[in-house]
Amino acid sequence: MAQQDTNEELAAWLTRVERNQTHPNMRPKDASTLILLDNASSTPKVLLGRRHAGHAFLPGKFVFPGGRIDRADSAAPMDNPLHPQVEKRLMRGMQRPTAARARALAAAAIREVFEETGLLLGKRQSNVTGNGPWRAFAEAGVAPDFSCLHYVARAITPPGRPRRFDTRFFTADARAIAHRVEGVVGPDTELVELVWMPLAQARELEMPTVTKVMLIELEARIAAGLGHHLPVPFYRMVRKKFVREIL
Repeated sequence: MAQQDTNEELAAWLTRVERNQTHPNMRPKDASTLILLDNASSTPKVLLGRRHAGHAFLPGKFVFPGGRIDRADSAAPMDNPLHPQVEKRLMRGMQRPTAARARALAAAAIREVFEETGLLLGKRQSNVTGNGPWRAFAEAGVAPDFSCLHYVARAITPPGRPRRFDTRFFTADARAIAHRVEGVVGPDTELVELVWMPLAQARELEMPTVTKVMLIELEARIAAGLGHHLPVPFYRMVRKKFVREIL
């Protein structure tokens, strides 16, 4: 099957699934998600977390670490900045695009990974400083590493859903994990367990459809060399149908 046919099928798949649009419309909130990729073996694995069954949003589902952008993300240390291509593509399709906003989106991805899994992505350095959620990086002597991020895709929740997000999906090699804070994941936390799974097996887990679509996009990106020059797909609903555009 041609790649174009596959791309159109992914958009059609999201259209079929995302049918519940009965809620009052609201503006989507900026969010970021990070797919950690373990390339240590011939079969790449991704990190997924299972959400607490008691949560109102996506209870019991497997997801990638991620969440809404936070005010603290604009104050993230930038000793290891984003790749210029990533920064440039993040600004495409952005209302009032700024490099600072692009960097905050990337910072949100790394911060959310720490807050939900206890994993610190960065480089060991001396004299690391940081406040708020970045204090944990400073205490561990780890400077956040934004240069390790690859921009995989963007997706906006359709109108009429109870929660809407404008999510940027990133990936990074697991070798970027410099430190782990214990006790972040457990039976009473947002993510009750973490699993590393091959991409094909991961798609069999109970997860949101957009998460499965991103696994397929990531697999294609890996096959193409995972370069920063590769096009970044953008999923959004237009006239009640999802479209897959390129940023």
